[in-house]
Amino acid sequence: MALVVLEGLDGSGKGTQTGLLRQGLEDRGIPVRQVTFPDYQSPSSALVKMYLGGEFGTDPEDVNAWAASTFYAVDRYASYQKDWKKDYQAGTLILCDRYATSNLVYQMGKLPREQWGQYLAWVEDLEYEKLGIPRPDAVLYLDMPIEISQKLLLSRYQGDSGKKDIHESHLEFLRSCRECARFAGERLGWKVISCENGGEPLPVEDIRRAVAEAVEPLLINY
Repeated sequence: MALVVLEGLDGSGKGTQTGLLRQGLEDRGIPVRQVTFPDYQSPSSALVKMYLGGEFGTDPEDVNAWAASTFYAVDRYASYQKDWKKDYQAGTLILCDRYATSNLVYQMGKLPREQWGQYLAWVEDLEYEKLGIPRPDAVLYLDMPIEISQKLLLSRYQGDSGKKDIHESHLEFLRSCRECARFAGERLGWKVISCENGGEPLPVEDIRRAVAEAVEPLLINY
């Protein structure tokens, strides 16, 4: 069994690359299941949707790191227990578009830097030990500069910035998230995949090849 996570900021291409990787694995006959977080189709994401929709405040800082983290953790617990636990235990490769690692990217920066190590340990204990969801075997972080990801987001929303959630609409918050990702990645051994060159996004196919290469060592048992 294996669990692979594609992580990154909004607009970094996670959804696209997760889908391409899933298709590539399926073409090779590898049993794979794609899971996306938050699980907006499930009632378990209700608090996440309220938070991102600004119902607790229009600034991400209005909800502290510990509270916001539990919103997302409960959604993952419900998804695991209801939807993909049996597949995972049966040996299906689980491919996650975001996971517990997203709390480290998006919530850790709300705390003073001297508390980041404590928070990282807390998240890992809460999600993997207390709630019992599986630890990832590999985390691939798609690193895209904020300026580029914002342009891609606007394109996704057809130029309507009003469609952004409270994370996507606060640039300084997103810059802090990118720094948090570097910190967590170094501590936890994430594979960082650069998604730009000279201020322009890399072609989707170039990123796909880098993602596939990073995952290949995990496929030896499939």
